[in-house]
Amino acid sequence: MATLKDVARLACVDVSTVSRALNNTSYVHPDTKARIYAAAKELGYHPNVMAQALRQGRRHVIGVVVPRLHLAIFSEILQGIEREAGQLGYSTLICFTEDDPKAEKDCLNRLRGGFADGIIIAGTGRNGRMLRDIQASGIPLVQVVRRQEAQISSVVADYRECGADAVRFLYNKGCRRIGLISGSSHLAPYRERHEGVRRAAKELEMEAFYSECDRPVNTFEYGYDCANQLLDEHPDLDAILAAVDVQGLGAIRAVTERGLRIPDQIKVMSLTGHEVGAMLQTAMTSMEMPSRLMGQKAARMVIEEVEAPGGQRPAPQHLSFTMQLEEREST
Repeated sequence: MATLKDVARLACVDVSTVSRALNNTSYVHPDTKARIYAAAKELGYHPNVMAQALRQGRRHVIGVVVPRLHLAIFSEILQGIEREAGQLGYSTLICFTEDDPKAEKDCLNRLRGGFADGIIIAGTGRNGRMLRDIQASGIPLVQVVRRQEAQISSVVADYRECGADAVRFLYNKGCRRIGLISGSSHLAPYRERHEGVRRAAKELEMEAFYSECDRPVNTFEYGYDCANQLLDEHPDLDAILAAVDVQGLGAIRAVTERGLRIPDQIKVMSLTGHEVGAMLQTAMTSMEMPSRLMGQKAARMVIEEVEAPGGQRPAPQHLSFTMQLEEREST
């Protein structure tokens, strides 16, 4: 196995110059650096990543804690995170929680125990004290999609305005009785969407009804059961708003099983759209989240904090993105 000395010998420089060139710790003339890289490639030299991490005090790993990826907006957000992190020389370590606070706590304990330099999290809202403790210990944190802690940086969307805009859109389509598939008030996006829907419905003198159930919230089954509950209690609904696309899929199944025609008899719309909704046979109207961009911003924010000189870490930043209406066949 080639060593640093072997590379220095082949490149006709001393070992310290090779170290500076490969680690980018100080200036090395471009011609010399090119010669060193060529020698390293020829010899098949690979730096000891663990040794570098110990010297630099970093592992160049960002932990990402999300509920799930399957049929969820988090898969697109993760693409943005991984792309930006990779360009900045970091890899990602992904943990899934299924919105279980205990699983989330276990993930955070593993990451804070030395696996990650910083953490991006879409939290359950149940481990706030732990998040504050992690931040106080010096590990940078950024919240994505769900802003639960005001003193921790976040990248989210304007969920209140998203909910209000969806109600206004349905009103202009002739709808007057709408059902919202909602979620736990412990999760900021669900709470804020609910507030936006309720506010706009009141302003427009529309009737709005709400449904929750005990299933995991980011699932087809959740949307299916909540839609059935809404239709059982209010069979004359003319629209259903799902919080996320996968719930909308469940709502469409519930509606079509009852023989209701979309969009003639009832309209279905998602408040957090991504690429899944556009692929359906009856493509679903949605409020589209700029998910990849949000992931990129979250990655850059946490890495900037990781690399900030000691005692000069930036104050918490809070970015909020506007969601865009994509009208499709379901309305």
